[in-house]
Amino acid sequence: MLDKAALILDVFRPSGGEFRLSEVASKAGLPKTTVFRLAGNLVRLGFLERTGEYYRLGNRLFELGSLVSRRLDLREAALPFLQDLFESTRQTVHFGVRDGADVVYLERIHGHDSLALPSRIGGRLPLTCTAIGKALLAFSAPEVAEELLAGPLPQLTPHSITDTARLRTALEQTRVSGLAYEEQEAAPGVSCIAAPVFAGAVAVAALSVAVPREQFRPAHLAPAVRTAALGLSRVLRNGVGGPP
Repeated sequence: MLDKAALILDVFRPSGGEFRLSEVASKAGLPKTTVFRLAGNLVRLGFLERTGEYYRLGNRLFELGSLVSRRLDLREAALPFLQDLFESTRQTVHFGVRDGADVVYLERIHGHDSLALPSRIGGRLPLTCTAIGKALLAFSAPEVAEELLAGPLPQLTPHSITDTARLRTALEQTRVSGLAYEEQEAAPGVSCIAAPVFAGAVAVAALSVAVPREQFRPAHLAPAVRTAALGLSRVLRNGVGGPP
């Protein structure tokens, strides 16, 4: 039953929108009678809310999520550096961590340009399609990258890297320069530059700046991104928000 309840909750990834019972059943691959019974229990427990024919995620999930102390501490430690990075670039700033094969975004500060970005706080995107993901992947344990490189690579846009040789080269370049790049691989018309954040030998997070492609000047953005990542890494190595 827990597995089936998890399938129901996963239906609401990544947008957190509202769905009818029939839509939940179809997306979860479960019978409508099973979904009706389990959704009723999830509503009773506060994990889902129901308004008329529609179901949406409940407040109890938000409350529980806010208690994930390591990520909360990490985000709080990062905020001053993210704000400084935003002030120096006036572009959209992201901060994320790795969860399996995905980036999970802990913070996003909007720039003044109206960028159509698929990222959102609490949302996730494939590691290989984002600058943050490549920074995390390049400085994770070797087996993490090898596992991803062994399988098919996801594609969010026509520019996403789906060739393992190209991705391997990109990761090697990131390890050398300490910076990762994304050229319209997660969203058309958007380019990013990212740097890893360390609390030990491997990256625990990464931060990035996203800009309209025509305004992308890596040489101008790189010093600010490096400075923010190095400053946050220094704080984490001193024991604030680092791994348990």
